[in-house]
Amino acid sequence: MGPVLVKNLKIPRWLIALGYVPLLLMIWSIKRRRRPRLEIEPTDNEDLLPSIAGLTQGTLTEGNKVELLQNGAFWDRLFADMEGAKKTISYETFLCKEGELTRRMTDVLARKAQQDVKVRLLIDGSGGKHYGASDLGRLEEAGVKIAHYHPVRISNIGRINNRDHRKIAVIDGRIGYAGGHCLVDSWLGEAQDKKHFRDISVRSEGPVVAQLQSAFAENWIEESGEVPGGLNFFPHLERAGDVAAHAVWVSATGSPSSVKLLHYLLILSAKKSITIQNPYFLPDPDARKALLEAAKRGVEVRVMIPATEASDSPLVQHASHHHYGTLLKGGVKIYDYHRTLLHQKVMVIDGAWASVGSTNFDDRSFELNDEVSMVIYEEKIARELEETFERDLEHATGVELHAWAQRPWRHKLRDFAAFVFNEQL
Repeated sequence: MGPVLVKNLKIPRWLIALGYVPLLLMIWSIKRRRRPRLEIEPTDNEDLLPSIAGLTQGTLTEGNKVELLQNGAFWDRLFADMEGAKKTISYETFLCKEGELTRRMTDVLARKAQQDVKVRLLIDGSGGKHYGASDLGRLEEAGVKIAHYHPVRISNIGRINNRDHRKIAVIDGRIGYAGGHCLVDSWLGEAQDKKHFRDISVRSEGPVVAQLQSAFAENWIEESGEVPGGLNFFPHLERAGDVAAHAVWVSATGSPSSVKLLHYLLILSAKKSITIQNPYFLPDPDARKALLEAAKRGVEVRVMIPATEASDSPLVQHASHHHYGTLLKGGVKIYDYHRTLLHQKVMVIDGAWASVGSTNFDDRSFELNDEVSMVIYEEKIARELEETFERDLEHATGVELHAWAQRPWRHKLRDFAAFVFNEQL
């Protein structure tokens, strides 16, 4: 290898190449992820409530009113609340596609902005790129402030894989929404066919709404530099009901993210039952072990995910299949939902508390995306979610271990090939 001239000094090329080693090691050190095994000492669920809130960097709030909104009924309620806004509207979402919903959203946001309501729209730079240029133009003309989270451009190349997957709406700082609904017409209707998706979000009033506003403000400040402070955004919130709840939204930062820790804590704390509905179910080794240990100690573990033909991402479902056998053998019950895309991200523990939000059960949500989940400590809500699971069973089939083991080798090969890329799916 010949020498290269650097400032009149002849330095061997191999020595210059060696100088890159510390830089590569530093990048590797920053990017590498530790996977500590998460354990929790046995305790009563009631005693664990403050711990789950505290360990996920949240605060357990009392005095909330929380209700579930399923399928297209979500939009009627959200738009009605937006129409009634007097001071502020904060709306954050991931996936947008020009159509009826984007037009309705544009109409209501533009109208409220013209009525001197402070309106802020935060959409993901990748998932929201199809909102519609003309509608965005209308919003800007009306005075709506718009920000794009990590827009796709060269200057964002190092963080382009970190997406804003949250779905949050806050009206006047007093009414909050969180869940899985995307701003796409497929989320209209009643999940009656494969063109109309199945989903659940929550509407809340009371002290917990301030936490949803904080979650919105985190990404808004990052992209716009504007701090949405003052009583218009964070008013004094009185009791609105009898539900205890808290929001979990902190972004992944290298240590286990708050949403990841939340899911582990809920599984590890279960005494009787775990009910999961999630469109993208790719538990990592620790999560699989936690689910298997729960089943071993007598907890009924039920998981429902979309069947391959009903999913918007069959590749993800094949990756999920890779560990069906291990989970089934360990006593976990798995159901494939066939009617349409099952998009709700729901977990119910012991029929007493529940988590509903935007968080998928996979490494992308746990490690890469910005997510939000609402934890609700109320038996009525938990019971409603379990009843929903039971109704959804009418359109699902249970996966049997013996039949699963006999699936064709081509199916097994697709499962394995998809699972190789599970951390990016």
